[in-house]
Amino acid sequence: MLEGWYGKILGAILGYVIGRGLLGAIVGLVLGHQFDVAARRNRGGSASGRGTADPAELRRAFFEATFQVMGHVAKSDGRVTEQEIDAAREAMRRFALAEADRLRAIECFTAGKQADFPLEATLERLRRLAGNQPDLRRLFVQIQLEASIKGNGLGERPRAVFQRICRALGISPLEFAALEAMLRMHAGDYGYGPDGRPSQGPGFGTRTNARLADAYEALGVATSATDAEVTKAFRRLMSQNHPDKLVAQGLPESMIAAAHERTQRILEAYELVKTHRGIK
Repeated sequence: MLEGWYGKILGAILGYVIGRGLLGAIVGLVLGHQFDVAARRNRGGSASGRGTADPAELRRAFFEATFQVMGHVAKSDGRVTEQEIDAAREAMRRFALAEADRLRAIECFTAGKQADFPLEATLERLRRLAGNQPDLRRLFVQIQLEASIKGNGLGERPRAVFQRICRALGISPLEFAALEAMLRMHAGDYGYGPDGRPSQGPGFGTRTNARLADAYEALGVATSATDAEVTKAFRRLMSQNHPDKLVAQGLPESMIAAAHERTQRILEAYELVKTHRGIK
């Protein structure tokens, strides 16, 4: 009985927290209902030999692979630094993991650091369970990218590992470049101050242009695109990355923060381009 209401309860709580009120709770309840419907559909398809994998199995695989691969990437350049450990801890805090899940995440991170960690097999399992859900796979790569950038950055060896990750998950070089541009833009490596305003020092114009170029790349459009094409790309990305859609596809509920961050960064890129172009 509770199983059919799990998504509604979770969605209502999440909506109340995010929306800070009754309206947010109502929105969350609707999103949770959508999750329950999708979960029942997936369970039914799996039982009859059709459809995708069991949602619980997919959520478990996504969770475990997230921290295993994070540990593997961190270890790829020889040793795991304190900065990389802090980046992993920050991810755990951001996902607001319960104590049991946090300990499980640490175990997975440690397993990923081992020399015999089966990266391709782990990713193949995730891809098989995710089925035809590229949005979920892109979000997985984004989580890994963010942890790597906040750790030691993307050196030669970690970048080589990301090439293997993208091949295994069917993420194209263009998609990876767009994800990297989005995170680079958000990280603010352009001379922007803590208040978000650009610092007017030497190279100000170059830094501003670099950030704008990253915004275009994050949206997946050329600087020569029309206003209509820019807006269409933005709407498509927002539709693909709605948190409720990703949860229904198998994203663990504890990681919904990553989905919200992705939509915020898509919005951030669009706002920058829109302001530059004067789009109303």
